[in-house]
Amino acid sequence: MMAVTDGRRLASPGIQAGLVILAGALIMSAAMGSRQTFGLFIGPFSFDRGVPVTLTAFAIALHNLVWGFAQPFAGAAADRWGSAPVVAFGAVAFAAGLVLTALASSGVMLVLGLGLLVGIGISCTTFGVVLTALGRAAPPEKRSMAMGLASAGGSLGQVLLVPLAQWVTDLSGTAASLLVLAGCLVAVAPLGLALDRQGRGGAPVQAELAMPLRAAVAQALGHRGYRLLTLGFFTCGFQLAFIGTHLPNYLLLCHMPAGLGATALALVGLFNMIGSWGCGWLGGRFRQQQVLGWLYLIRGAAIAVFYLAPKSEASVVVFAAVMGLTWLGTVPLTSGLVAKVFGTRHLGTLFGVCFLSHQIGSFLGAWAGGFVFDVTGSYALVWIATAVAGLVAALLHFPIDDRPVVVAVPARQAA
Repeated sequence: MMAVTDGRRLASPGIQAGLVILAGALIMSAAMGSRQTFGLFIGPFSFDRGVPVTLTAFAIALHNLVWGFAQPFAGAAADRWGSAPVVAFGAVAFAAGLVLTALASSGVMLVLGLGLLVGIGISCTTFGVVLTALGRAAPPEKRSMAMGLASAGGSLGQVLLVPLAQWVTDLSGTAASLLVLAGCLVAVAPLGLALDRQGRGGAPVQAELAMPLRAAVAQALGHRGYRLLTLGFFTCGFQLAFIGTHLPNYLLLCHMPAGLGATALALVGLFNMIGSWGCGWLGGRFRQQQVLGWLYLIRGAAIAVFYLAPKSEASVVVFAAVMGLTWLGTVPLTSGLVAKVFGTRHLGTLFGVCFLSHQIGSFLGAWAGGFVFDVTGSYALVWIATAVAGLVAALLHFPIDDRPVVVAVPARQAA
C-alpha cells in the first residue's frame, strides 16, 4: 500500500503539469485562434458595411497596441493574484469585444470592440499570463519544452477556428461568425483555475523574492541583453501582424482563389504546432538567443522569396508551411530566455514589458499594411520591410548575454 501511495505521489507532479499545459493550450487556442480570423473580415466589412480598409486595419492594429500596453499589467496581476481571475476577466472582455464588433453599425463601435476590448481581453488570455504560469510550474530544464508544448497546442485554435469562421461567414454572415467565436472565449474562461494548481517548479525562489517589482524592472531595462531582446521582438510582431491581417486580401489581389487566404492561415496554425514544439525543444538544448537569431533569418528569407517568386497555390502552401514553422516559436524562446536571465518571480511583468515592443510592431504591421495599400494600391513596400526586418532582428539576437543575473540581497533582508 505504501508503494502504491508513493507511486501516486511521484506521479502527481507530472499529472498536474500536464493539466496545466492542457489548460494553457486550450485557453490560447480560443484566444489566438479567434484573433487569427480577423484578416477574413476585412473584405466583408469593406464590401457589406462600407467600412474603409484603413479603418478596419486600424481597429485590428489597435487591439495589438492595447494588448501590448495592457500586457505588463495583466502579467503583474497574475504574478500577484494568480492566473484564474485574470483569465476569466480577459475571456469575458474578449467575448464582449467580438459581440460589439458583430453588432457594430459605425466605425466607433468597431474600434471599441475589435480594438479596445479585444486588446484588453487577449492580454489576459495568452502568453504573458498563460506561458508565465507554465514557466513557474516547470523545472528550469523543462521550462522551454513546456512553453513550446502549450504554444503548439494553442495553435490548434488557429487550425480549427479559421476554417470555422470562414464557413459560418459564408453560411450566415460576418456577425454570426463573430458570435460563435465569442462563445468559444466564454467556454474557456473557467480553465484559468487549472493554471494555479501547480506551485513553482523552477529555480530557488528566495533570491527572487528579495527584489521588489520596481527594482526588477529597472534591473531588466538596464540589462543590454534584455534591451536587445525587446528590440528584436518588435520584428516578430510587425511580420506576423502584417501577414496575418493582409495575406488573404493580398492573395485576392494576386487573383488567387477566394478561400485560399483562410486555407493559408489555417496551414500556418497547423505547422506552427510543429514549429512551437520544435523551438521549445531546441531552446532546451541550445542557447535560446542563437535559435531566435536563426529563426528570424529563415523567416525573413521566406518572406523575400515568396514576395519575389511567381504566385501559385503551391507557392502559397509552401510559404504558409515555412511561416508556420517559425510563427510563434519566438514566444517560448523569448519568455524562456527572460526566465533564464531574471528568474520567474516577476516573469509575467518582465515578459509583458518585452512583449510591449512586440505589440507596437504588431500595430505598425497591421496598420501600415492598410495605409500603404490605400495610398499606393500595393503592399510592395511593406513586404520588403518585413523581409529586411528579419535580418535586423537576427543581428540583434546573436550577441545577447544569457548568463543569469545575480540578485543582491540588501543587508537588512539578509539578516
